[in-house]
Amino acid sequence: MTSYPADPHDAYGNDEGVERLWAVQTFEYAETHMNLLSSVDSRLLKLTHEDDVIYNKFRQDFPEFGVDEVAEDTLKSPKAKVRWRSFCTSFKGEVDDFNQGTLLRINCSGDYSAENTILVTRVQFFAIEITRNRLGLNLPLWQCKRKGDTGADIPTEKTDVAS
Repeated sequence: MTSYPADPHDAYGNDEGVERLWAVQTFEYAETHMNLLSSVDSRLLKLTHEDDVIYNKFRQDFPEFGVDEVAEDTLKSPKAKVRWRSFCTSFKGEVDDFNQGTLLRINCSGDYSAENTILVTRVQFFAIEITRNRLGLNLPLWQCKRKGDTGADIPTEKTDVAS
């Protein structure tokens, strides 16, 4: 007779290969996000098919939340975790990988770096970055990149990367 561990997670432990793969995927996601922000007018960027729903619920549930510079305790304090858990689980089945770990820039004016990132769930990332986009807070990243360009046309339609 086969015996199974009481907790299936015990069977896997902290597999270094899985952790390394996860770290690579997380970094690639952050790199892709930064490339998007520096390539298009972020006010026109659509990150998911549910941008409007995520944005509206975020603004309803967290009207006081400042997105320009995110303090860790607004995400990770015991009180904040309770509020965020309710928000995040409301997107289960609606947003793919809603609870997957994702890097978030703490200060929206900076790049992804060890000093300027925090690990959040995917739907927290979407809520904060969609809000930053709509408020134009990510716009300087694109404008800075554009200064070196040769005057190519500026996109005037929404860019949908939610495919």
